[in-house]
Amino acid sequence: MLELQHLYRSYRGIPAIEDVSFQVRAGEVVGFLGPNGAGKSTTVKIITGMLRPNDGRVLFQGQDIAKDMVAFRASFGYVPEEAYLYNYLSGLEYLQLVGRLRGLSEALIEAKATCLLKLLNLESWQYSPISTYSKGMRQRVLIAAALLHDPKLLIFDEPLSGLDVVSGRLFKDLVELLAAEGKAVIYISHVLEIVEQVCNRVIVIAKGRILADARPADLVQLMSLPNLESVFAQLVQQQDTHSIARQMVEVMHIADS
Repeated sequence: MLELQHLYRSYRGIPAIEDVSFQVRAGEVVGFLGPNGAGKSTTVKIITGMLRPNDGRVLFQGQDIAKDMVAFRASFGYVPEEAYLYNYLSGLEYLQLVGRLRGLSEALIEAKATCLLKLLNLESWQYSPISTYSKGMRQRVLIAAALLHDPKLLIFDEPLSGLDVVSGRLFKDLVELLAAEGKAVIYISHVLEIVEQVCNRVIVIAKGRILADARPADLVQLMSLPNLESVFAQLVQQQDTHSIARQMVEVMHIADS
């Protein structure tokens, strides 16, 4: 369904991503992992059309997205890492705005928006300005907005940010059902335990290059490590965090002589 072909993007001559290629098929939930600064955000911005690559292309259902960006944007839903919303709008008004931008009829927007807000426990807040919402409530509004137009591709960037335990469990069940319906899902998160539970495949990127693309269980078995977190740490050559934490505590204890 979605295919990235040899993407390259640099900023002021410094490569952000190099030769990034992978596919996300219908019905797949693909985890996209990497440390901060690895190239995840640049890749997602290219996929969503917010950024143009210096080289390479993105195909959706066999077509280059650059040829008809309007049509492509109507085909995906996106929950960004940061919940940037219009604070002066209510939750319902925000979904109405999104629905209109997606070209849905007013009757359909009203029916779907009110139902989604109710299912996400936002019914009593639907007329209140978003400025009064908690972080978790804002995140639920973004999830509703991503689902509103029944997209074929969904991109979730740290979707559990701010969600309570019940909402997080609901979201995991939602992702499984979306995949069962044939949606393609890109799941970006630092919560590797959840990634291991919900993703069919995991793509690991570091320093702008793809390091691994396999099922979580295959990666764990191949590298003879106990879990995905250990695999990730080894692949990206993560620092010895325990040693660094110990040094931080030692610095904290330094006193005037």
